[in-house]
Amino acid sequence: MNDYTSIIMAEDDPVTQDITMRMLKKLGLRAKVVGNGRKVLQALEEHFYDIVLMDIQMPEMDGIEATRNIRARWPLGPKIIIITNCDAKDHRELCFIAGANEFLAKPLKLEELTAAIERNKPQRTDVVCVV
Repeated sequence: MNDYTSIIMAEDDPVTQDITMRMLKKLGLRAKVVGNGRKVLQALEEHFYDIVLMDIQMPEMDGIEATRNIRARWPLGPKIIIITNCDAKDHRELCFIAGANEFLAKPLKLEELTAAIERNKPQRTDVVCVV
């Protein structure tokens, strides 16, 4: 997997944070972790991330509101992958309307996370400059 992909995870549950970070490590990736949607917006002001792994239910600002804010400020990026234990039928459409790129249900499976990241990682090419 592309180890140059920058990821931020908005998740308030320490157990889910740990499980997801272990999965990312297996993929050769790391992520910055924040505990709510407001903090992910603050982090995006300071640094561009390619992918946001976003929970829906968080304190201060939930994932749907944070996704709407990200899309309003950065319409073309970052890619947003919702990871939630909310009822998929009820929330999937709300997430896509808000601007999410992917919707994954908990419990998260490594194969699903891998596929979602692959579909949403930036397509970069190596550039060699000859002077």
